[in-house]
Amino acid sequence: MTEHSQVGTYSESEIQKKLQAELPHWYYEDGWIRRKYKTSGWKSTLMVVNTIGHLAEAAWHHPDLTVSYAFVIVKLVTHSAKGVTDKDFLLAKKIEEVVQWQSGLEGQGLEGTPNDDPRFKYLKYDR
Repeated sequence: MTEHSQVGTYSESEIQKKLQAELPHWYYEDGWIRRKYKTSGWKSTLMVVNTIGHLAEAAWHHPDLTVSYAFVIVKLVTHSAKGVTDKDFLLAKKIEEVVQWQSGLEGQGLEGTPNDDPRFKYLKYDR
């Protein structure tokens, strides 16, 4: 499918190309687009889960999550369309933007989490 609506599904090759171009840390497996976020422990994991939960509820598009002590796996598919649609890519982009945000890199007065001190470590950022 070349022109996508909110309910049109992408082929596997289209998904792979779109992920490579727009969401390089995400991957396609078993009909879902997925992303594993590594955290520094349970407290950080819960913050990531709650952040994803808020974004999903606000978008009214809900991922499956696998939650463990030091990671969260996000899986997205549009069940009603029986495949990956624009909805999945849009929510994945928003999750990626928010979870990977590092205020300290923006140089605008917010210093960011001090990851060099184990008491305050948060995420294992990909950037």
